[in-house]
Amino acid sequence: MSISAQQLLQILPHAGRNAGVFVPGLNATMGKYAIITRLRMAAFIAQIGHESGQFRYVRELGGDAYLAKYDTGKLAQRLGNTPEADGDGQKYRGRGLIQVTGRANYEACSEALFGDSRLLATPELLEQPVYASMSAGWFWHRAGLNTLADKGDFLTITKRINGGTNGLEDRKAIYKRALEVLQ
Repeated sequence: MSISAQQLLQILPHAGRNAGVFVPGLNATMGKYAIITRLRMAAFIAQIGHESGQFRYVRELGGDAYLAKYDTGKLAQRLGNTPEADGDGQKYRGRGLIQVTGRANYEACSEALFGDSRLLATPELLEQPVYASMSAGWFWHRAGLNTLADKGDFLTITKRINGGTNGLEDRKAIYKRALEVLQ
């Protein structure tokens, strides 16, 4: 089962022309990661739709002060960034439709997508539609979210992606539209 630009616009009406830009990458991603049933597709699209502001953002917003939390301290260390204030927070900020964040995650994603560490040198690749989509599929697969989607456990999916329930109502509204469109 694949999705068309028209269906995507019905689900994510604020995506505009970006819907068509992302369709090829999304269809390739969903095929590769077995996001091919109605429940899986609806949950995936709802999550990436919210996380990316309906395909408007594939790069985490925030200036140096905001991103400093990724550069030093416990969070930076947990993300695999170096302990020095050397710009890792900026370089490995969240990117993709489900934001890959931190050096360790970039390295794991790069290995999965490319079989090498190219994302460490060029993290901006995750801002390109196909890789933004593929990185989201990689995260989805790694977190075991197809199983949760099959059970309709949308709340746990949200928590695994977001770390909490930020934007839950918007995610649910998109999910509902996706289930209606993907009949």
